[in-house]
Amino acid sequence: MRSAVEDEQLDALFTALADRTRRDIVARLSVGEATVKELAEPYAMSMQAVSQHLGVLERSGLISRGRHRQTRPCRLEPAALEAAVSWIEESRRRWSERMDRLETHLARLQKRENQ
Repeated sequence: MRSAVEDEQLDALFTALADRTRRDIVARLSVGEATVKELAEPYAMSMQAVSQHLGVLERSGLISRGRHRQTRPCRLEPAALEAAVSWIEESRRRWSERMDRLETHLARLQKRENQ
C-alpha cells in the first residue's frame, strides 16, 4: 500500500502531465536540456506562462533547473516518471487479474447452464 507522500507525488505527476503544453515540454526535454527561452519559442504565450508551466513540472519532480552562467537550463528527471509507470503497471496487473477471475467465473456459469 502506498503512503500519503507517495499518493501526493502521484497526484502532482498526473496533474503536471494532464496539460498538453507540459506534456510537450517533457517530450522536448527528453532529447536534452533547454533554456526557458528555447522552451517558450513554439508557444503563443508569455514567458511568464511558460515559467508557470515549468514551475508545475518542477514541483512534480519531472524537471529540474540548473545554473550555467546566465541561464538556468531545464532538464528532464526521468526517475520521477518511475512512480507513475509503477502505479500504471500495478493497476494494469490488478485489473488483468480481476478480468481473468471474471472470465473464469463466467465460464463456470456458462458450463452450469449447458449441463
